[in-house]
Amino acid sequence: MADNVTSLFRGTAAHSPSMAALAREGGDGSGPVDFCIPCNPYFPTPAMFEDMAARLRDIITYYPSSADTITAELCNLLQLPPQAVAMGNGSTELITWIDHLLVRESLAVPVPTFGRWTDQPMETGKRVDMFPLQESGGFALDLAHYAEFIRARGTRVAVICNPNNPDGGFLPKHSLVQFMDAMADLDLIVIDESFLEFADAEAEPSVVQEAMLRPNVVVLRSLGKNFGLHGIRFGYLVANPSLAGRVRSMLPKWNLNSFAEHVVFMLKEHGAEYAQSLHQVRRDRLDMASQLSSLPGLTVYPSQGNFLFVRLPVGAEGTVVRDRMLTEHRILVRECGNKIGSSSRFLRLVVRPQVDVRRLMSGLEQVLYGTRRGAAVPEQATGTGYSSGTAAVDRLVSATNGAGIPGLAAQALDAGAPGLPLAPGTGTPLPAAAALTGGGGLPMPAPATQPPPQPAMAPQPAGLPQPAATPLRLGAPQPAGLPQPGPQSYGNQQSFGNQQPIGTPPSFGGQQPMGAPQSFGGPQQLPTAPAAQAPMPTQPPPLPATAPAAAMTGPTPPGVPARGGLTAAQVRGATAPGQELAPAPATGWPNAQSWPNAAGMGQTG
Repeated sequence: MADNVTSLFRGTAAHSPSMAALAREGGDGSGPVDFCIPCNPYFPTPAMFEDMAARLRDIITYYPSSADTITAELCNLLQLPPQAVAMGNGSTELITWIDHLLVRESLAVPVPTFGRWTDQPMETGKRVDMFPLQESGGFALDLAHYAEFIRARGTRVAVICNPNNPDGGFLPKHSLVQFMDAMADLDLIVIDESFLEFADAEAEPSVVQEAMLRPNVVVLRSLGKNFGLHGIRFGYLVANPSLAGRVRSMLPKWNLNSFAEHVVFMLKEHGAEYAQSLHQVRRDRLDMASQLSSLPGLTVYPSQGNFLFVRLPVGAEGTVVRDRMLTEHRILVRECGNKIGSSSRFLRLVVRPQVDVRRLMSGLEQVLYGTRRGAAVPEQATGTGYSSGTAAVDRLVSATNGAGIPGLAAQALDAGAPGLPLAPGTGTPLPAAAALTGGGGLPMPAPATQPPPQPAMAPQPAGLPQPAATPLRLGAPQPAGLPQPGPQSYGNQQSFGNQQPIGTPPSFGGQQPMGAPQSFGGPQQLPTAPAAQAPMPTQPPPLPATAPAAAMTGPTPPGVPARGGLTAAQVRGATAPGQELAPAPATGWPNAQSWPNAAGMGQTG
């Protein structure tokens, strides 16, 4: 596979080769550990797979029932009127028919997002107005600015993915309802809720009920992602009966296969297991985010999906990381360089069980930092800063064979890595890029024990109290007095529709944007009084040896900035001790009468 891995990715129409293609290329018939395709790893249960295996002959031999029969059974479980539902052979079939039937001339969509929302309309000659989500704002969607963008462009169809793919950004229900009311004159509003059942920020986050009451709103839902069965290809949309009927009338009579029928009809007996699987994915998401945020220079963005969006350390290039993870560690990750509005600095990593996450962490540490923790491969100094270009990374990998600068790991772990600043609370030196910023965008103060080359100012005495980072709750109003991050310019961020980059403006309806990570760097320097001018010493005094700090063995404590990422408090969504987001209860649904509505949260309609 090592010699053919690049051609595997270039030779597919999708963003990644299929698991079947990877298994064939591997030689032993087994595929890699999949951190690429977002599905539920805990459902179906082993007992359900055994049941399907026992009935495999009948399932693949005979025709399935009509789509109307399968849709009626699904609606019975979700307690939705069948007239308002259309089932498709995967959500992409429904996106195709939405484009053909309901999009006349133009469509607006925030980017980066699911690729079919940009590609499908362009393939049929529609104008696609792409609203760029700003990296400086954590890729949060501000609905007020999105509405202004739509009005300025004269767009007739608006799309919102909630949670968004690939970043997992979440919008509260009341903000979406306000947006739908404000945009009531559009031809169509599509709310893609394909990953919403993995969210726990609200108990009832779906706008399915509101969509059925409006003449121009369609909600798209996925079954393959929720049920961990991408290969079966089934999804559905919910709208008022007129819109749903137009789509349903164009679908083939047998567009759903026998596997889809079998799964839908067995769901009523496995509601409790399904609810427990969602609860476990949410727990795994928190644990995985905490572990990833401990990697130096790696930024983890808050997510309500079953995946995490991460930015690689400066100097790392996504395709190189992807290929090495696959060839050296048999781990498949989603490199996002081919997503409009993203770049190769970003990966999307699917939430998986802890045993797989440990393997992922080990692979990332070796690929990003060398064979030992802390041996990051720095960009060669050029005097012009760092670049994430492929050529620079290829040069470094070629020069060091991917193992880091010789001897740097031993210096970092045994001698404190003289010349490299240590990450707070650890004995690990920061990567070269993070050394200038403390891993969080703010300048790092000079060590108190190291005298400046020209001591025009008196050095700070050791032991001065440093200001503590204040954990902020994701999506909550910020405390008074905190400065808002202003607009920033990023080389990899694209601007579409002649719009200027938007920093972090107030969101629609007066709400703060959900999931915008704040900038927490190292502790800031305190001002000191000017000192008398001292004569220049002929020889600088010897530097005292720096004792290595105790290694951090657990997740980053709340309020302590993770190295290059979020604080643990941000990952957990807490504003103060005891004020965490309460996860949705994992209540079971043992029969059809208590199966949840389309929001997956147990409300009957």
